[in-house]
Amino acid sequence: MTHLPESALHELRASLEAEQVSLQEELAMYGKRDTTTGEWEGSSADETTMEEADPTDAADQIEELLTNVPLVADLQKRANEVDDALDRMEKGTYGTCEVCREPIPLERLEANPAAKTCIAHT
Repeated sequence: MTHLPESALHELRASLEAEQVSLQEELAMYGKRDTTTGEWEGSSADETTMEEADPTDAADQIEELLTNVPLVADLQKRANEVDDALDRMEKGTYGTCEVCREPIPLERLEANPAAKTCIAHT
């Protein structure tokens, strides 16, 4: 992490933390947290009444589920990447390519603060 100026690290951390908050809000909007694993799952707004709903409402809920399940999976994946980046900051390994161990250019980290690799190893 020595190749990154302290001010850049501060800005990157702030960006990651803001994205983390935003992702958690989106996950809560489109999914529900599994109490055993802690992972998010896509859900419809009113899954509890799906069995009792009229066919049109049930179809709407199924359509919502079909949209939300992959959306929540993508959001969960990104949330994990952001969490991993924040962990790497704490460990002092942030900004180093996980493949070649070379510094990741600041420009790449500014474009994607959760990047684990340099451009050559994406």
